Amino acid sequence: MLDTLEMTSTAIPTVVRVEKIRKETYDTVTLVLKGSQSGEFKFTPGQFNMVYTFGIGEIPVSISGDASDSKNLVHTIRAVGGVTTALLKMKKSEVLGIRGPFGKGWPIDQAKGRDLLIVAGGIGLAPIRPVIYEALARRKKFGRIVVLYGTRTPEDILFRKEVEKWRGRLDMEVLVTVDRSTGAWKGHVGVVTTLLKRVSINPENTVAMICGPEIMMRYSVQELMEIGMNPKNVFLSMERNMQCGFGLCGHCQWGPFFVCKDGPVFCYEDIQSWLTRREL
Repeated sequence: MLDTLEMTSTAIPTVVRVEKIRKETYDTVTLVLKGSQSGEFKFTPGQFNMVYTFGIGEIPVSISGDASDSKNLVHTIRAVGGVTTALLKMKKSEVLGIRGPFGKGWPIDQAKGRDLLIVAGGIGLAPIRPVIYEALARRKKFGRIVVLYGTRTPEDILFRKEVEKWRGRLDMEVLVTVDRSTGAWKGHVGVVTTLLKRVSINPENTVAMICGPEIMMRYSVQELMEIGMNPKNVFLSMERNMQCGFGLCGHCQWGPFFVCKDGPVFCYEDIQSWLTRREL
């Protein structure tokens, strides 16, 4: 049970204003936020905030910016409901409420000295982007860095200019695929798990981090287990039904876990018996 002071501090939103708006795709934007008062934003890659639109509602959104940039708070949002649709209509200098950060993030320290494999699907690139920032900022502390990213169509690719910049680097491998080719796309076509067959992975020296639709994560884990990955070295972000952020409302209970405080990042070894259960 949380004590009164902790619950109060996590239940009251902090007012922030929209500093910048970047349109990523037809239904996705990135909001760069600043505090209404002087202060710093501190978070661990993989954590999320509860983002409150005044008069409409509140939703959990993973932080998609650079953890070393304490002056700006970055959220990438796709329109899937009332609150997210309202967030996509925000204008510069308008205000929002923020609670957090909440949850457990990606185990970046566990990957140091090893190869890092990142598998992202669709909007799942946003929660895992802070890991890429940190790994590249401390590049010598990691072995190979491999990023596999899949979207529905070429038009759904997030952070397009940034992804192209990563693909042009010599110290990391970035493969992109689409489920359905449109326009002038000449790249790989197929679900993101097909990219796993196009890269060489040393299962004994690799830490994998996966974020995307649950069905995509299940098949990605299956592929990694087949090549001999240790479940202790595979991590997934399970963003399910979070409403309060600190484990009191019970909406995000998943088996014995509360996603908002035990996750959203979980080790596959801890959740493998729950991940395969449908409609849980």
